[in-house]
Amino acid sequence: MRLDKFLAHTTGNSRSDVKRFLRQKAVQVAGEVVTSGSFHVDVNQQIVTIFGDVINYEQYVYLLLNKPAGYLSATKDGQTKTVMALIDAVDRRFDLAIAGRLDKDTEGLLILTNDGQFLHDVITPKKQVYKKYLAKIEGELTAAKIATLERGVVIKDGKDLDFKTAPARVKLVLPTLVEIEICEGKFHQVRRMLAHVGCFVVHLQRVAIGELTLDNDLKLGEYRKLKEAELDAVKKNPQSE
Repeated sequence: MRLDKFLAHTTGNSRSDVKRFLRQKAVQVAGEVVTSGSFHVDVNQQIVTIFGDVINYEQYVYLLLNKPAGYLSATKDGQTKTVMALIDAVDRRFDLAIAGRLDKDTEGLLILTNDGQFLHDVITPKKQVYKKYLAKIEGELTAAKIATLERGVVIKDGKDLDFKTAPARVKLVLPTLVEIEICEGKFHQVRRMLAHVGCFVVHLQRVAIGELTLDNDLKLGEYRKLKEAELDAVKKNPQSE
């Protein structure tokens, strides 16, 4: 990879800043000063430093965000704030995409990554990666209604747009709190499924995607990088084969 591209990608600095570092002879590759941005560096073998600080190369980044309500699950929008406003500039330099979008008024676990295969494994229904939600509801969720949700319900979307949901996993935690797991992600799906059986959702939070769970100490609007063990758990999921 060209050295100037490598430095811009890994540090988040502009190309003009990178050129300045090179002119200042602040950049070393494998212990040797390099002043040309066109120099090709082996990112897997050679150590690159700026002012003595080692610059680590990351091809992929995986972020777990605790999304607050009021933010769009999008990377760009001309009128409404998106979750990208919550991401630091050093991480925004990656071409991030969102794995498993959440509605604007829904909180909880959101994954952002530039790894296309990982993204596919998390969001495609064929992989049957279940997403777990906690829904605070108004209305009585009876055993019969739970059985209906677990069989799948028909969501009315208009002519030729109606669809039947895949079987859900449903557990009544409290009279007004339900845990529901689905492997799809249609627009407002959890809210519409519960509305189908006469329950109105007043608060909705996603707490897990497959093996990935939301940290109890991760505050709304905060995020962290996924751990190696978490990445391995997703990649080794037998349902993702």
